[in-house]
Amino acid sequence: MTVTARLDRLPWSGYQRRVAGVLALCFAFELADINTFAYAAPALRSSLGISVREVSVITSAGFFGMFLGAAVGGRLAERFGRRRSLQVSVAWFSVFSLLNAAAFDAATLFLTRIATGIGLGAMTVIAITYLAELTPAAQRGRLQSITLAVGLLGIPAMSFFARGVIGLGPDAWRLVFVFGGLGLLPFLLITRLPESPPWLLAHGRAAEAERVVEAIETEVGRRHTLAPVVEPEPAGPTGRASVRALFRGALARRTIMLMLVWTFLTTSYYGFASFAPTLLHDHGFTVTASVGYSALTTLGAVPGALLAWPIADRFGLRGPVALFGLVFAACGLAYGLTFQPAAIIVFGILVAALNQTLVALMYSYTPRLFPIDVRATGTGFCYGVGRVLNALGPLVVGQIYLSFGYVPVFVFIGACGAMITVSVLLLAPTKRRIEAYGDTDARLSAGPAHPAAAT
Repeated sequence: MTVTARLDRLPWSGYQRRVAGVLALCFAFELADINTFAYAAPALRSSLGISVREVSVITSAGFFGMFLGAAVGGRLAERFGRRRSLQVSVAWFSVFSLLNAAAFDAATLFLTRIATGIGLGAMTVIAITYLAELTPAAQRGRLQSITLAVGLLGIPAMSFFARGVIGLGPDAWRLVFVFGGLGLLPFLLITRLPESPPWLLAHGRAAEAERVVEAIETEVGRRHTLAPVVEPEPAGPTGRASVRALFRGALARRTIMLMLVWTFLTTSYYGFASFAPTLLHDHGFTVTASVGYSALTTLGAVPGALLAWPIADRFGLRGPVALFGLVFAACGLAYGLTFQPAAIIVFGILVAALNQTLVALMYSYTPRLFPIDVRATGTGFCYGVGRVLNALGPLVVGQIYLSFGYVPVFVFIGACGAMITVSVLLLAPTKRRIEAYGDTDARLSAGPAHPAAAT
């Protein structure tokens, strides 16, 4: 019996909940840490004398660090294992988040945010891969959705913590970064998870992989009856994938589409989230009020992520992403055109919710739009390009604000949302074209017509 077939037959149990719970805790502190600087920035401007331009540069430094971490993290996980690499990445971003609290000028913040970003980017890549390899294929979509939704709770937790401490004194902003350092809490919990059996097999450690799977089966078998193993057909060797293959034939169109969507999606939202507190403060709101309004907007993230689950299963990729891209654009523009507290909160919540809906949809569909032999290469390349270009977003937003003012910032954010829709409508493959290309997993985008393959 193969390791993969034995894992795929596992029923829903406490094992999956334990894996998802630990990884969701990692994501909670990772997602919180990504946003800490945005909430500390208004106070940093008065405490350390940091300018709007320096805020944009430091924000971009963090995202550039995430790009480096995403590139390095995958290599580490391939060489040293998923579990150990996950622990290293969690410890890395937690320690450097604490060092952010000790910064004394823009230069030290620039360096610590790059270092923190490296850990954050590595953790995301490793955790997504790890979860996929530890859980049954038929449950991966559900588990990814639940893990993301629970992890997103870290953002409002951090934001309301920031709202509570930011007004305590001129140096209270340092406590916001201490929250990110709490990522050390799941460090020990990761040791209770097994190493990835597929990774062990790939590295010639079949005996260890067998012991890991036996332990999992024993744990699940105490309360559940295990179904017979359905042996998959043996797959032939796929060879080493090349990035150049992504720009040949039918793959080129979808590769370009995914690069554009990820670029516009991350640039628009993080341009919004990174600058909203600072821009509100500069536009006349107090530091406490601007941070408070931004904190309330994060309440939309979790329901937004959960919204993608039933929509993706029923309607596929093109329609939902195109529609939500337009609504996201409209809400981002409306946020910049109103100065009423209630409207700011409502439109901010909608921006946060719709962004996470789009992210969840793209997490689900990006791998499915590539055939198996270039799936990991294509997914990593498109997401990575979006992330590295995302580092330019805060610089662009900062320059737009300094050159043209408050409202044009949100016109830019709305334009990015509209470009998501345009990119999908012009370049996303139809159901017929996906099936014609022979990518079986991509047929999941057809929805209920393929119930046996749904995750």
